[in-house]
Amino acid sequence: MDAKSRNYLLRNRQALEKDIKTSYIMDRMISDEVLTLQEEEKVKQQNTQKERAAMLINIILTKDNNSYRSFYNALLHEGYRDLAALLQDGIPAISSGNGKSSMDGMTSYVKTILCEGGVPQRPVVFVTRPKLVDAIKQKLCCLGSDPGWVTVYGMAGCGKTVLTAEALRDHQLLEDYFPGGVHWISVGKQDKAGLLIKLQNLCSRLEHDSTLSQRPPLNIEEAKDRLRLLMLRKYPRSLLILDDIWDSWVLKAFDNQCQVLITSRDRSVTDAVAGNKYEVHVESGLAHEKGLEILSLFVNMKISELPEQANCLVRECKGSPLVISLIGALLRDFPSRWEYYLKQLQHKQFKRIRKSSSYDYEALDEAMSISVEQLNDNYKDYYKDLSILPKDVKVPTKVLCILWDMETEEVEDILQEFVNKSLLFCDRNGKSFHYYLHDLQLDFLTEKNRNQLQELHKNIVNQYKKYYKLNTPVPSQEDCMYWYNFLAYHMAGANMQKELHDLMFSLDWIKAKTELVGPAHLIHEYVEYSSILDQKDSTVRENFQEFLSLNGHLLGRQPFPDIVQLGLCQPETNKKSLKNLYRLVVRPHRDAVYHACFSKDRQRIASCGADKTLQVFKAESGERLLEISAHDDEILCCAFSADGEFVATCSADKKVKIWNSRTGQCKCVYEEHAEQVNCCQFNNGTGQYLLATCSNDTFIKLWDLNKKYCRNTMIGHVNSVIHCRFSPNDEYVASCSADGTVKLWEARSANELKSIEIKDFFRNADEQPDDVEVLVKCCSWSRNGDMLLVVAKNKLLLFDVKTCDLLTQVIVSHHSTIQYCDFCPGDELVAVALSHCSVELWNIKSLSKVAYCRGHMSWVHCVTFSPDGSLFLTSSDDQTIRIWETKKVCKSSDAVLKSELDVVFHSDEVMILAIYNQKHLQLINGNTDSVVMHTAAQESPISCCCLSEDLKFAAFGQESGTIKVLQLLDGKVLKSREAYRTSVQHCRFTSDCQTLISSAHDSVIQVWNWQLSECVFLRGHKEAIKDFRLLENSKLLSWSFDGTVKVWNITTGNTEKDFACHGGAVLSCAVSPDGSKFSSTSADKTAKIWSFESSSVLHELKGHEACVRCCTFSPNNKLLATGDDKGEIRIWDILTGALLHFCSPVTVDEGEPTHGGWVTDLSFSPDSKMLVSSGGYLKWWNVITGESLQTFYTNGTNLKSIHVCPNFEVYVTVDNLGILYVLQKL
Repeated sequence: MDAKSRNYLLRNRQALEKDIKTSYIMDRMISDEVLTLQEEEKVKQQNTQKERAAMLINIILTKDNNSYRSFYNALLHEGYRDLAALLQDGIPAISSGNGKSSMDGMTSYVKTILCEGGVPQRPVVFVTRPKLVDAIKQKLCCLGSDPGWVTVYGMAGCGKTVLTAEALRDHQLLEDYFPGGVHWISVGKQDKAGLLIKLQNLCSRLEHDSTLSQRPPLNIEEAKDRLRLLMLRKYPRSLLILDDIWDSWVLKAFDNQCQVLITSRDRSVTDAVAGNKYEVHVESGLAHEKGLEILSLFVNMKISELPEQANCLVRECKGSPLVISLIGALLRDFPSRWEYYLKQLQHKQFKRIRKSSSYDYEALDEAMSISVEQLNDNYKDYYKDLSILPKDVKVPTKVLCILWDMETEEVEDILQEFVNKSLLFCDRNGKSFHYYLHDLQLDFLTEKNRNQLQELHKNIVNQYKKYYKLNTPVPSQEDCMYWYNFLAYHMAGANMQKELHDLMFSLDWIKAKTELVGPAHLIHEYVEYSSILDQKDSTVRENFQEFLSLNGHLLGRQPFPDIVQLGLCQPETNKKSLKNLYRLVVRPHRDAVYHACFSKDRQRIASCGADKTLQVFKAESGERLLEISAHDDEILCCAFSADGEFVATCSADKKVKIWNSRTGQCKCVYEEHAEQVNCCQFNNGTGQYLLATCSNDTFIKLWDLNKKYCRNTMIGHVNSVIHCRFSPNDEYVASCSADGTVKLWEARSANELKSIEIKDFFRNADEQPDDVEVLVKCCSWSRNGDMLLVVAKNKLLLFDVKTCDLLTQVIVSHHSTIQYCDFCPGDELVAVALSHCSVELWNIKSLSKVAYCRGHMSWVHCVTFSPDGSLFLTSSDDQTIRIWETKKVCKSSDAVLKSELDVVFHSDEVMILAIYNQKHLQLINGNTDSVVMHTAAQESPISCCCLSEDLKFAAFGQESGTIKVLQLLDGKVLKSREAYRTSVQHCRFTSDCQTLISSAHDSVIQVWNWQLSECVFLRGHKEAIKDFRLLENSKLLSWSFDGTVKVWNITTGNTEKDFACHGGAVLSCAVSPDGSKFSSTSADKTAKIWSFESSSVLHELKGHEACVRCCTFSPNNKLLATGDDKGEIRIWDILTGALLHFCSPVTVDEGEPTHGGWVTDLSFSPDSKMLVSSGGYLKWWNVITGESLQTFYTNGTNLKSIHVCPNFEVYVTVDNLGILYVLQKL
């Protein structure tokens, strides 16, 4: 370290040790790589603040000049301006060659040169932009000793002057390249008289120590000649800086074979002069963090202390250094006007944002308008046409060719003029050019031409119609994407109601647009332009919007669905209840979605999952705002900060990352967890960003986003920590662990306050605590923080936070586990996500289930309410996120049919027996959609039902194990039998209708002659019965989870044949039309064909990659079709066992099956040429080619079966939303 710098540290040591707190200062010095972690730890080990400061200064004294500079800058940025001032004169000099900031080159030599040359001083508030400063230096070095020009150009207010002056604050640069000094002249917009005065003043300044006093030059030519002699003889190897050049003719007065740097908005201004030329383009926007830094320096606050409006102000300033500085200077004088100036910017009231003393224009709009006024009249009109361009959009040349009815070359010449004057920006993409305006320029144009905007929009629409006539753009044309994205925007801007109506309700337009850009943008347009589209009637727009909202996730698939067919799939009956289900379905990920959450303003949703990406999209339309490949492994959780500025993600890769939610820029990465990080949650308050994370390493960590390292670690769990949440007031953190406990921690101190043994609530009386394993999945605080909701296994448990007493508990389900829970902000409703593809809403006060939400095709991982509780979202393994309206779901949830039904096709009639609202039976005429019979509510939910072939009787089984037979004529129960202790799974009448065969969750089949009240028990299976089917001659075929298939005589109850078919559960069986063979499918991923006669396997069919769920023989007795859980269907030759076709090839991105989930049922047409399948939806196939013929998209999913009439023309099914479909082949 230089002796001078060392002396300044020693001289001011006492003041430094007295005042500084070392933690933040060391953070900055570590990031500058001048302090090591070991040295930081050495400082932290000291007992008092003063001792820590003394140790830090001792360490700095042993280091080099860089550590002094870093310490000085840290003091400055952490608010110790008075202490930094004490060290300022001790800052060591540095040359540009070592890559450090030019701030460090301010030697006395530099100060003298710049002062004598008239170079402006640094503004009161200065933020470094080292890349641009270094670029200017580099171009100045390129001049060498030869005459030439360096042009620093950019739009108004981008910082050209400040950056140029900063580049000159470099000792080495001035000494090596410009020993003759620098001479700065601010030119601006001048006429010839004004230019002459500028030249006279410059000459006078350069002659100030001359022994001969000369008269001022009388004209520009004389001034040019005198300046040439002065620069050649008196100031060789000096640099002339011309600030703010507007016209090329001005430069001719300085064209004297010397070295010149100019700043200008016009890139082409040096075209008229000779010599070497170099350019530096100054970008129009600062990074968001730099903008905040400028504001913080103006108002003398730390960035973390700035009010909420600061982020919004920087965004509204569009990154312009000028505008941010103007606002900062105003706030310094009027510190309470944050909200006022934000509104002025939002309302484009530029005239009210008056000048800063360092800028030459009275108001912001004047700074921009003066550039436009320099254009000739024709060009002004062309520039005015750009007023209606959309923000942040790069427009291809072809669009403007259509607008102006010109050839490409003509248009490019006009636009280049704007580009040269920094009035427009150009981006070259391959061979084509794309043009765009800075947001501030567009705001200025929009405000200036406000009264003409409607006509300007109308003009571009008319030019589009003239060019394309009745055609639409095709993807190969460069302007195609622009029109699909913004034609509706221009029509709405022109208030062309008829044209917009025709466009938005055209199926051709919808099909073409959704194929190119997906459905989200269309949904957004229906919402955005609803006031125009609804002028006559809102019904049409609502129907189209609903159609896209509920089916948009299907339109993103390949091959692209037939949109007309998809429209026909929307049933007219039940229409009212459909609107009550969910308002939007989006499919932002290509794999399971593990977590999703709302921003505080409810406008955005963030989601993450197995595809390792973070997605941010609009909650209204699903329009994607951000897509980030965020981690190296699955992302398990994401969370918005309270102000919506940041999104946190955590992953199986052990990392936690913080992202800017608007730009997608990574703010910081935390890597202190030793195993996968399961959950991340921000605090609820604003002003300080705190993040809690928990991991399989058993720790909860608390992070302050202003620090590089973990603030606190909470130690106490002995197994993986699954979930954590801040209390509403941010004083506490709750954590859930695989060790069976929930713990409460004090956020400030990280001390454990309380621990609740959740596993105690699952322990039987004779079990020891250590014998019970309970994974506590999730917890949620009540709004006031008095209660904590905890979920484990299948229970909801509500605790009093103060006493840890159990207030109530609810067993939600006997058949699935709870994956996630969330308290509605109103505190009465609780949402729980279940492993069996559904979500339930419970009233925690009445302990009643108020809604049952179905629609997902696989496990639901997450359910989260919006901050106001009006919406909630669910995310699932099926790659979708569904947004639901809380009130509507609660009103209509239970009025649905169960998926278990029976159908009899009798003559031309379709009669359907269905379970309605869990406890009723309905007989429905499928031809007329009329309810023929509706039973009274049963005491126990109904689990299965069947019809007799003569349509005289019906039977049903209940969850209580009871079986009942009733008369269809009047719904009267004829016989009842308490048959099982578990839920009845299947029941079927024999052909004579006198006997009812049933099975439950056990290994016994019961054959009940209900008219004689006699029962035969079929015992032989070792595990639960999967299903059974009747054969001829009083025979029964049954299959079981034990891997066996048996043939029974139902009269005697004896087993006639016993087949050990599979190593895994047998999932389905089918019998050949001639009755000689049967097929079996299994969870072991195989299917087999068996001979009844020889009791031997004929063929083992291998190749499926998942459980084989269903099978069926073709009527011609030649083919067997099998379907699996991967959505794949295979067609086999019965005679040879050879595979003939794949009916469901994997064609969707990244291996998603085209069937939309499991294949659950199959049926051949009578001629064996077609096949219908059920699963995620219904599909018809060409058996000969294996190609898909048609798809019917049900509103829900998980179709358990498809009932097909003998002539293959009527199809009946129920989806998991409880909607009944009766389809007629046309």
